[in-house]
Amino acid sequence: MAETINIAKMAEKLSTELFNDFHWERVGPANANWECVDERHSEKTHPSDVVFYYDNPYALSRTYVTCDLKSYAISSITKNAIAIAATRLARSLSCAENSTDWQNRYLHQNVSAEICALLFVYNHDGDYDSNFQNLVSSIDYQKLEVPPGSKLFVLGPKDIFWLNNVRYDIVYMRGNGELPPKQKCAFHYPNLVRKKNVQPEKAKAATLEMLTGPWIIMEYQPLTGAARRGFLIYYRPRGEHIEEFLYLIDYILHYQILDEDTDVHIKTIAPDPNSHSRFGRAIDQYVHE
Repeated sequence: MAETINIAKMAEKLSTELFNDFHWERVGPANANWECVDERHSEKTHPSDVVFYYDNPYALSRTYVTCDLKSYAISSITKNAIAIAATRLARSLSCAENSTDWQNRYLHQNVSAEICALLFVYNHDGDYDSNFQNLVSSIDYQKLEVPPGSKLFVLGPKDIFWLNNVRYDIVYMRGNGELPPKQKCAFHYPNLVRKKNVQPEKAKAATLEMLTGPWIIMEYQPLTGAARRGFLIYYRPRGEHIEEFLYLIDYILHYQILDEDTDVHIKTIAPDPNSHSRFGRAIDQYVHE
């Protein structure tokens, strides 16, 4: 029993350490059961392993993430197990949006709240190398009771491995004096054509949309040179095609990340052996076009 509890705690500890460096905050009690308010669920309570929150860059609202933290051995990561967990989490999300009990435990007053759900699937023995996305894609989303307009995210073993490597690199660079303290760093959200970053001073966190996207961009003020800006881009794809680098370069230039007073560093983890030369050719092609 003690070993099982310790294994379950591994996912909670990792998630807290991981999301802390992406500027998420924990709120309310962990491992809590709260009242189910939908009789169709045939359950008295729903669980929230942990709830995080962050402020949204493109809306005057705050996102609350109710999490189901799974710490599985390789033999437990199956299509059926993931489908069951996603189904239960979707029901939990549906109830959280209407449950006074849940909202009294986790929501702040005088804040416009958006609630989403996260299924966090950690492989504690480190042996899982199958295509987790195939398991997720096989879930019948029509049967999940996700409320209209709400979101349910799934992070699998490879997603968590990637994010933990990004977090580790940020911590290492900060400890090595290459990055300033956390309060002088923020994840970057440019003003879009139809969306403006409406609370840049508060919305410094990496949103779930960024964490599940192809790159993570952090902006910071370098330790030397107060007039300069620094950008650190963690690029997830392996760099197997010139076209993907052309898209990245276009994004960097379009949103004015690169100028004469800016330092831009791009980092990858386990890139394709020829990715560096492809990136150079992508720069040449972009300039030529």
